[in-house]
Amino acid sequence: MAASSRSIVVLAALFATAALLTSGASAQLSTGYYKKTCPKVFDTVKSVVKSAIDKEKRMGASLLRLHFHDCFVQGCDGSVLLDDTSSSRGEKTANPNVNSIRGFNVVDDIKSKVESVCPGVVSCADILAIAARDSTVILGGPTWDVKLGRRDSKTASLAAANSGVIPPPTSTLNNLINRFQNLGLSTKDMVVLSGSHTIGQARCTTFRGRIYNESNIDGSFARTRQGSCPRTSGSGDNNLAPLDLKSPTFFDASYYKNLLDKKGLLHSDQVLYNGGSTDNLVEAYSKNPKAFADDFAAAMIKMGDISPLTGSSGEIRKNCRKAN
Repeated sequence: MAASSRSIVVLAALFATAALLTSGASAQLSTGYYKKTCPKVFDTVKSVVKSAIDKEKRMGASLLRLHFHDCFVQGCDGSVLLDDTSSSRGEKTANPNVNSIRGFNVVDDIKSKVESVCPGVVSCADILAIAARDSTVILGGPTWDVKLGRRDSKTASLAAANSGVIPPPTSTLNNLINRFQNLGLSTKDMVVLSGSHTIGQARCTTFRGRIYNESNIDGSFARTRQGSCPRTSGSGDNNLAPLDLKSPTFFDASYYKNLLDKKGLLHSDQVLYNGGSTDNLVEAYSKNPKAFADDFAAAMIKMGDISPLTGSSGEIRKNCRKAN
C-alpha cells in the first residue's frame, strides 16, 4: 500500500473511532460531576483564569485555543498538555502547535490550586474545558454549563496532531467543513466556532500569504497588516496581529462583520465569506450577536463531547505535563 493510501486509512480509522466514542462516552459527562467531590472547582479555576487575563488579555484566547487543539486530537483528553519524554514525542511540537499554542503555565497554576483544594480528583482535560468557558465569559462572551467527568490520557500523539485533523490557516472551505464533520461537528458548528477568532492574535507567518497574494481582501487592511509583516519569509515571522481588528480583546460578533468587509486576517477566516455555502451564516451572525452567542455556547458543549475518556479509562494526572 502506498504511503498516502496508508495515511488515508489511518485518518479514516481515527475519525470513525472519534465518531463512535463521541456518542457513547459523552453520555457519562455531566455538569454536576464534581458537586460532591470538588464543589469549589469552578471558583478555583475562575480565580486563576481571571488573574491571568488581567495580566494579559491575550491569555483568554490562548486558553480557549488549548481546549480546541486538545479536543481535535485524540478527543478532549488533556493530551495536548503532555511534554515530550525520552521515549515519546507529544503534541506540543506538532506543526499546528509549535511556537503557537501557549498558556501551559496558567494551566499549571490552575492545577496546583485545584490540587490544593481537592487532590487527585479533577482532570487536566476538565480544567481545559472550564478555563475555555471562563475565558470566554471574562472577555465578554456567553456562558454555558460545562459538562465534566473527562479523564486524562496517558499518552499524546505527534503523528495524530500532524495528520491534518487541526485545520491549518490555509484551509479551503471544503477542508474546514470536512475536518469538523469528521469529528461530529456540523458546518454551522464550524462557522460559529471560527467566531472564537473575535479574540486573540496570529503570527505573521500564518497570514503572510493572504495579505500579499490574495485579491478578496480590503486594500487598506492588507497594507496595514503588511506594515508589521514583511513579505520575505523568515523576516518578522512571529510578529503578531489581532484576528479581529475592531475589538481584539472583547468577545463579540465583530469577526463576522470583518469578513463582510473582506478584513478576515487568515485565509481560513475569509473563506467563510467568499461566495460559498457559508455566506448566509456569516451574514446572519454579523446582524445577530445574540444568535452567535447562543450558538457558540451550544457548539462548545458539543465540541467538549468529542471522544472523552471516562470511567476507568485514562487517569487523573497529578501534573498536567506528564502521566502519573
